[in-house]
Amino acid sequence: MVTAMPLLSLSGSYQEMGHEYGRQMAALIDRNLQDYRRRFREVAGLSDGEVRSWGARYRAVARAYDPDLETMLVALAEGAGQEPEQIFALNARTELLYGAAARGRAPADDCTSLAVLPSHTVDGHVLLGQNWDWHPEQRELTFLLLTRDEEGFAVLTLTEAGMLAKSGLNSAGLGVCANLLVSSEDRGGDGVPYHLLLRGVLQSRTMADALRAVTAHPRISSGNLLIADAGGEAIDLEVCPSDFGYVLPEDGLIAHSNHFLSGLPVRDLRKGVSALTLLRPARARHLLQPRLDARTVTTDDLKAVFRDHYSYPNGICRHVDERDPELERVCSVYSIVMDLTAGSFEIAQHPPCAHDYEAIRLPQGSGVAAGAGS
Repeated sequence: MVTAMPLLSLSGSYQEMGHEYGRQMAALIDRNLQDYRRRFREVAGLSDGEVRSWGARYRAVARAYDPDLETMLVALAEGAGQEPEQIFALNARTELLYGAAARGRAPADDCTSLAVLPSHTVDGHVLLGQNWDWHPEQRELTFLLLTRDEEGFAVLTLTEAGMLAKSGLNSAGLGVCANLLVSSEDRGGDGVPYHLLLRGVLQSRTMADALRAVTAHPRISSGNLLIADAGGEAIDLEVCPSDFGYVLPEDGLIAHSNHFLSGLPVRDLRKGVSALTLLRPARARHLLQPRLDARTVTTDDLKAVFRDHYSYPNGICRHVDERDPELERVCSVYSIVMDLTAGSFEIAQHPPCAHDYEAIRLPQGSGVAAGAGS
């Protein structure tokens, strides 16, 4: 598989894949750790010792949640020449930056995610995608990770160096997109970090397993997971430490941004500060409505939404707002469109309004099934 987008392809046991990941990406992992150590210190007020202590706690949590993921991350640390505690802290960067342990400003992260059911697409395929809005310097520290374990189960996901998942899809036909949520309930303590929940969904073979991977485990932060599968269904899970809510498709579409939509009884700390979050889901629906009504939505239609400049520079296609403080500047670092029925993954770098989407497929024989999760 040849791609201009950085792609790390791994196969074997989780220990083998983790060690090779760390070895091949050692320099990038070190740069990413340095960047987040700065953010942990300057945004969250955490010392290096506190970061290591949290990392040790999250290692124990990862072991209880999914031993394969703990094995992979420990081997990754070894291959990269890093302390395991630092790697586990990195995979809990959302919790360290924006949980109760953090003492910094509100996060600057503004993603928009979409799922379209097969009843409303031109070819009967399930479509899923998002703009990932984050700090512009993270583009050089982010790549595609393709893993294929000893059973042939494959996962393709965007990830930051040293981490295991963000938005992606797997060979069972499941896909997930991520949106930051922050509530008054977010706290420190023992619970599964948000980015491990994302990987937990991608490790799942059925929709039922994916939902359990999110809802059946203790959590310590809020977050949004838009999940869809090739079997033809989609659901949006809004989670917080004490509970979760859900949003189902309306007229074939789920659109989500960075505030709670399910009525979950929490104090939403993002709805007033996340750029245009209150309008982005409605804006996406307005743009797609004619195609939804005609039941002819295509991947090109999703791309058009992700390139939308309404309320520039803070729209769905997010550009850096020079008025923001340096550590709070964000843009649409990457844009992703997935066809879960075909097992295809398309990605465009910042800004998606000025770049083509590059198509990548899971390798043949990885078992994408049109009826997955049914």
